[in-house]
Amino acid sequence: MRSTLVLLSFLTSAATALALVPAVPATATDDGGAGPGRVTEALPPVQRSAPVALPPQASPRATLAVADRVLDGEARTADPSATVALRDLWLARPDLTGAEAVEAEALLARPTDGAGDPFRNGYTVPSTRTCGQHVCVHHVPSTADAPPSAGWVDLTLATLENTYAVEVGQLGYRAPLGDRGIGGDDRLDVYLKDLGTGLYGYCAAEYRKKGRTASGFCVLDNDYAPAQFPSGTSPQDNLTVTAAHEFFHAVQYAYDYDEDPWMMESTATWMEERVADHIDDNRQYLRYSQLQAPFVPLDAFSSTYGFQYGNWIFWEYLTQQYSQGLVKKAWRAAGSLKKDGGLYSVEAVQSVLRKKGGLATVYADFAAANTVPGLVYEEGAAYAAATPAGEATLTRAARSWKKAVRLDHLAGDSVHLRPGADLGGGKWRLKVRVDGPTRNASPAATAVAHRLDGTVRTMRVRLDRRGNGVATVPFSAATVAAVTVSVANVSTRYRCGRKTVYACDGVARDDNRKFTVHAKAVKKQKRGR
Repeated sequence: MRSTLVLLSFLTSAATALALVPAVPATATDDGGAGPGRVTEALPPVQRSAPVALPPQASPRATLAVADRVLDGEARTADPSATVALRDLWLARPDLTGAEAVEAEALLARPTDGAGDPFRNGYTVPSTRTCGQHVCVHHVPSTADAPPSAGWVDLTLATLENTYAVEVGQLGYRAPLGDRGIGGDDRLDVYLKDLGTGLYGYCAAEYRKKGRTASGFCVLDNDYAPAQFPSGTSPQDNLTVTAAHEFFHAVQYAYDYDEDPWMMESTATWMEERVADHIDDNRQYLRYSQLQAPFVPLDAFSSTYGFQYGNWIFWEYLTQQYSQGLVKKAWRAAGSLKKDGGLYSVEAVQSVLRKKGGLATVYADFAAANTVPGLVYEEGAAYAAATPAGEATLTRAARSWKKAVRLDHLAGDSVHLRPGADLGGGKWRLKVRVDGPTRNASPAATAVAHRLDGTVRTMRVRLDRRGNGVATVPFSAATVAAVTVSVANVSTRYRCGRKTVYACDGVARDDNRKFTVHAKAVKKQKRGR
């Protein structure tokens, strides 16, 4: 069952305070509204024939320019989210000097630096803070940064304390680390500010601690006014999902501030499902996930499409199949001090899946499961599956068919085959032969028979060291509606440190590998006496 919201005692008074907040109907559709500063417009489907080009990792100077654009509300489609942009700037800060170093410090400053900030993008009037047990909300009484009412401040604090109760208290993640009392004490500081159209919030790392851990602070929009956030989602719902997402970035800094961006964003978006399952904002990103674009690598990071947000579905699959604690174990592995610098994202995933059959086996099951989401995920009836790479109907006159696809690392695809009406009776089988890359590329293949009664039968196609394998599945039109064959390139071999936005800043060694699926309808042979 889903984690439910932990209701703190002061939520009752916060609910009363809603009367002081401008009334906006919650009209979010199944796709949800725009989420925490991510994709805000509908984009066309990703085409297999036009691989998505990912931007290279920026130089320190370029990182400064990116952060400046993002915080100024002038982000380009290739720019990362504000949290990642500021994290990257924070990491690049030691390599900047002179005026660039001054500008970086200004962008990384808290809003309370105010008039002392040479770029004047902080508060310009004195602020006050309203605190709960774990969080302090900072706000101003006037200027564009002022919240609409005291009730909104109370609601924000209640929402953040509830988020803390779920993520730290209920799910057991580490609490955000103390910040040397910069905001008044060691409670997490959250600042309300008019962030401009489309920027919902961010959390910035601040002081390095032991290993690759750091303290930080967060900034949320001061009202989520519909004029600036015209998604149709209510200000209250925008606040709830943004708090769940951004607070988890502060939690991540308590494990590993330098983790791969796809893992940071995908797990933060997955956390929205734990805290705000009733809102379903994160469904809008599934069109750019391995559920609907399985041929794009799992660790891809694209600000144009937002694969790193859509791939929360990977963590949803893992936690529904195994346990809610698996994501926490992955972050613990990422922040482990047993290896110099900790584990990078894919290594962390491998470590927690080692006793589950290994990443290759689990990923192959994930790829196959995504062809039948309604039968796999708790809310899967609302999820669309990917359009297959190819499909055909086999008949007595046309019994054979084949399709070739090329796959990058940690990516998959599928073909869909239907028995013609003249393949009735119980005699017909589908012989599936897969010719894939060699074992070094960790190829995998699975056949799923969709029965007419709505159930499925799944069979793994065992591939030899050359990447070839054969399986036979039922294919009678009397009992089977179709067979889906999914193939996957589960390679995790990288040349790390190549300044990319993939895992370990690396270049995958096994991209563009060819898989050919051969299918043939055959009659079951009678056994001899």
